[in-house]
Amino acid sequence: MKITKLVLLFNYQKILLGLLISGLFYWFSINVESELFSNFSLIFSGLIILNILLSIVASYILYDKSDLYKLEKLPEYIKLNEIKNGIFIHASFDPISRLIEKKYPKMKLVVCDIFENRHLEEKMIKISKREFPPNEKEIKLDPTKLPFADNSQEIIFAVTALHEILDHDKRVLFFKEAKRVLKNNGILIISEQMRNGINFIFFNIGAFHFLSKNKWEKAIKESGLNIHETKDINIFAETIIIKNCT
Repeated sequence: MKITKLVLLFNYQKILLGLLISGLFYWFSINVESELFSNFSLIFSGLIILNILLSIVASYILYDKSDLYKLEKLPEYIKLNEIKNGIFIHASFDPISRLIEKKYPKMKLVVCDIFENRHLEEKMIKISKREFPPNEKEIKLDPTKLPFADNSQEIIFAVTALHEILDHDKRVLFFKEAKRVLKNNGILIISEQMRNGINFIFFNIGAFHFLSKNKWEKAIKESGLNIHETKDINIFAETIIIKNCT
């Protein structure tokens, strides 16, 4: 529940507003004379409550009950215990890099926070960083200019981070840079919530924060990389696995 609680803190103003509007329409439903408007108000009030409950349940399933922030269900050919050099990219929220370092002490992991991402100015980020303190080795990263030598990295993790690269051309530049720094057969792992129908149902306009699968595929293809496979984390998120085969 730890991350779900953070989500509730991030969105408490929206939740309170939704409850207020729901209560207002419920009041209309029992105080107006028009049966049509009364029924509409009651249904609308219920839908708001249902949407709030669905988003909370979905957040728990996505963030606390899934593999999104655990990376324990990767394909068997990704042998993390044998990897010596890797990069972990996040967007001002990092609940996982220390777990990777602890579990795979032989891996030299460079932890990177995307520079100037949308979350940096959010007040609630201070709360999340108290719960999950930034890695002391963390560096700021311009995703279009990776500060790593050619063919130097075996793996790149990008967990709920790359959707913060808002411009398509910059996303393509990131993937080109990833191709440059990854060794032959190096792996890029992208874990992201998708902008799709199921996320609209549970998170409504919050789904616009993410990218559609087509946009990911287009940027990856334009960079010269190819998707090796995709794996559903759950109904809300996917892992895209890219192999740098030259």
